[in-house]
Amino acid sequence: MTLEIVILAAGQGTRMKSTLPKVLHPVAGRPLLEHVVRTAQALRPAGIHVVVGHGAEQVREALSHIKLNWVVQEEQLGTGHAVMQAMPGLSADSVVLVLYGDVPLTELATLEELVACAADAPALLTAELADPSGYGRILRNAAGELVGVVEDKDATPEQRAIAEINSGLLAAPHADFAHYLPQVQNENKQAEYYLPDILSLAVADGKRVASCSAQSELEILGVNDRVQLNQVEREFQRRQALALMREGVSLADAGRIDVRGTLNCAEDVSIDVNCVFEGEVTLGSGARIGANCVLKDVVVGEGAEIHPMSHLEQAQVGERCSVGPFARLRPGTVLAEGARVGNFVETKKASIGAGSKVNHLSYIGDCEMGAGVNVGAGTITCNYDGVNKHQTTMGDGVFIGSNSTLVAPLSIEEDGFVGAGSTVTKKVESSELAVARAKQRNIAGWERPGKSK
Repeated sequence: MTLEIVILAAGQGTRMKSTLPKVLHPVAGRPLLEHVVRTAQALRPAGIHVVVGHGAEQVREALSHIKLNWVVQEEQLGTGHAVMQAMPGLSADSVVLVLYGDVPLTELATLEELVACAADAPALLTAELADPSGYGRILRNAAGELVGVVEDKDATPEQRAIAEINSGLLAAPHADFAHYLPQVQNENKQAEYYLPDILSLAVADGKRVASCSAQSELEILGVNDRVQLNQVEREFQRRQALALMREGVSLADAGRIDVRGTLNCAEDVSIDVNCVFEGEVTLGSGARIGANCVLKDVVVGEGAEIHPMSHLEQAQVGERCSVGPFARLRPGTVLAEGARVGNFVETKKASIGAGSKVNHLSYIGDCEMGAGVNVGAGTITCNYDGVNKHQTTMGDGVFIGSNSTLVAPLSIEEDGFVGAGSTVTKKVESSELAVARAKQRNIAGWERPGKSK
């Protein structure tokens, strides 16, 4: 049999108190729903069908980079009704697995077991909770066989005392869904068509309904408010930190790292506290990341060091480079091997050559810099004329004195030298010295201004 997966994601999530659809709230840098979809993809199903309702267009747009079959539930009449909307698009010879777009922590192995249990009859994922309030309770007969589910609002006091709960995650042969879903009634306090009702209908037909147990409460935790969203976020970060350490990454504190995307690390990488990694980040062998750094869509080469308080975005840092502390590398920055960008330096669309140094208090934008260049403190490339951006180029071995203003478009050829405090507007030829500053005047006998009497 093939596997078809239906993900229910039509709810509004009023307890989130947000205009954003609940399933789009981010966890570890991705929407809740995307985490569920990624786990579903790992099961290699024939199709993934996402049932949407509230904010359907927003949800579709947010996950437009993933091939999914979208199904619209115009009225939210319960989980059974939601699955009914997806039925026409499902293969008749399949096992159907139902997941929820706000339950992102279910382990792949747990879902594989659930699907395996559903080859011939419905199977349900259950869990034992110390406090089962709010969840549907599992009803079993004297032989311990599952015979039904009663929702919390419809349960008797005796049934509410049951600790085993319904996670909502359910699998069954397509034929069972097709046969039992039309029989589900909405005679309950919510006036909704509950998906788990197909279980009691199957039992009444003499089928033996299977159940699998979640390994932890976190696996079945659904996000209904900001508190639960934070619980899920911290668990995601904990899992990622453990995985990194098992791959040979040294974390100063596993509880103080946030990976909001994908972090790929070679061996002997070291990461200090309070670092945030967004998008796609790759750290080469022996790379060291100092405390309180933010890296977004960055490649850091072997043996490079990012000192504390630095912010890098869409940048490439070569082998054995040094960045920071308090540096900002904006999109388009490329550092060749051994380059140095120091404290309070900002770069943008800047290519900095091998061994070149911009060590202090400078802005380098729209710049092509050769190897072995030294840029003094307080230097800026004036790349914007109010309308257009212009390029500055520096050849190998150029020396820029402190507090220089380089007005682009500008070329400083190989081994060119700019005196400190200069405003340079014309090309500097190879090995030339450019000095562009006012002549100093010393006025003897000068008296400081005083307050008038």
